[in-house]
Amino acid sequence: MKDLTVPTANIGKFKDSLVTADGSERASVALTNPETLWFNTGTLCNIECENCYILSSPTNDALVYMTAAEIASYLAQITERAWPIREIGFTGGEPFMNPEMIPMAHAALERGFEVLILTNAMRPMMRKSMRAGLQELEAAYPGKMTLRVSLDHFTPKHHDEERGAGSFDKTIEGMAWLRDAGINMAVAGRSLWGESDAESRAGFGALYQTHGFDIDAQNPGATVLFPEMDENIEVPEITTACWEILNKSPNDVMCSSSRMVVKRKGASTPVVLACTLLPYSEEFELGETLAEAEAPVRLNHAHCAKFCVLGGASCSA
Repeated sequence: MKDLTVPTANIGKFKDSLVTADGSERASVALTNPETLWFNTGTLCNIECENCYILSSPTNDALVYMTAAEIASYLAQITERAWPIREIGFTGGEPFMNPEMIPMAHAALERGFEVLILTNAMRPMMRKSMRAGLQELEAAYPGKMTLRVSLDHFTPKHHDEERGAGSFDKTIEGMAWLRDAGINMAVAGRSLWGESDAESRAGFGALYQTHGFDIDAQNPGATVLFPEMDENIEVPEITTACWEILNKSPNDVMCSSSRMVVKRKGASTPVVLACTLLPYSEEFELGETLAEAEAPVRLNHAHCAKFCVLGGASCSA
């Protein structure tokens, strides 16, 4: 498996969690307002994308399927720790590859949380059992669940460049089913093709109108355009001085408001990570419990700089 912990263009950087390459104090982020708890349902996916940051594929089981019982344990810890969690997020891999996806979502919904499921809306979601489960959840908890569909681009050409020939049409088919089922949708696109933000949003808006999708192309929470996490691009390290220089607050960064739970292949228990973007980096593993996960996070990775601090992106809704 490719090592995601040492971006090749940043040799000499991100070596020390306390200081940057020039000896400055490295920035850290405290968990000040936990709003989203993510669960990685497993890295297996029905397709293998060209630029998947987590390397999901039909054969990558580095992160194994989580179970509804394991999810329930962490939901109970939310109450014990009095975390003000609003949203439970499920990501993968493809979450609908996990046979317990519907029970896991139900466990979160019945406790009053909003649920966000990241999906490619292709064949795993379109299995009869999954569609029936989604319809039952929507009927029982109307409007509390959103499926964020990975639609890299608003044209088949560019989307299929990433996900394989025919992927665009299969995803649109899944979105049409979600539309007809009355289930909330959002979209996750990518900034790969040199278009401006306005051009991308106009393109997605036209697509939504064509298909009758009730998705706001201008709302960054409904149409998320993720900056690319290219490890071959050099990025600056983030020091404590950067907050004032960039006119940003640590509270703007994703790890101030979220954590992610994963289960590694061969492990007996899940662990909590600082970030959804760094599933393979042991440095960002905080412990097995939410109590341990309350520790601050040092921004000691290129993704921290490019994606979160400088890119201003967030995986949450």
